[in-house]
Amino acid sequence: MITLLRLIFAHIISDFVFQCDKICAGKQGKTKKKYVYQLVHGSIHALMAYLFVADRNNWIIPLTIFISHILMDYIKVEYMKKNVVSFIIDQLVHIAVIVVLWLSLFDHEGVFCQEVFMVAWNSLNIWIVATAYLLILKPTSVFLNFFIKRWTPSTTAEESLPNAGKWIGYFERCLILTFILTGNAEGIGFLLAAKSIFRFGELNKAQEIKTTEYVLIGTLASFTVAILIGFIVLQIIK
Repeated sequence: MITLLRLIFAHIISDFVFQCDKICAGKQGKTKKKYVYQLVHGSIHALMAYLFVADRNNWIIPLTIFISHILMDYIKVEYMKKNVVSFIIDQLVHIAVIVVLWLSLFDHEGVFCQEVFMVAWNSLNIWIVATAYLLILKPTSVFLNFFIKRWTPSTTAEESLPNAGKWIGYFERCLILTFILTGNAEGIGFLLAAKSIFRFGELNKAQEIKTTEYVLIGTLASFTVAILIGFIVLQIIK
């Protein structure tokens, strides 16, 4: 596994430490000079991979990583928008290239990885936990929307960020489920306290009593669903 970890470490340090703002902006420029920056960035990745693998006769890994980075940077700049989706796709492609290289060139480690993967794939507990995390996202969000719809204020004092409430709910329920599954249920109290502090400005206005009650109902409903699912999963696993 050490070789895989070295390659991942080399990728992270090349992409997020040695890639300065000048290179990052230059790769996405409008002139042909952007290709120079892409070549520099790909070369840094190849060099780091070569150094961390520490096998001077192995040129396949740095060469493959160099070519894959050049191609991915070109595709990302020319055909993809600059957003979180393109960032995730870019990182997944690079990690996939690293894993394929590792499995192809280090057979004994590859066999071990396949065995670990098959054990995880056939694990009942892993599927239960994965289903729980999936359940607290969109299905729970849809249920909560229907549940609190009757109390939704007709007017709001100010516009909120688009989909901000939905993503806040996703994050808080994921944290709650993680706290419960890792045996740190007390963290839920700190999460609720932190959310109350951030909401204090709008919750302490007597004239906004309807908005206050609406926020409290939504928060408590979200927490209740996540807590119930978390403890149900715990009981099933045990």
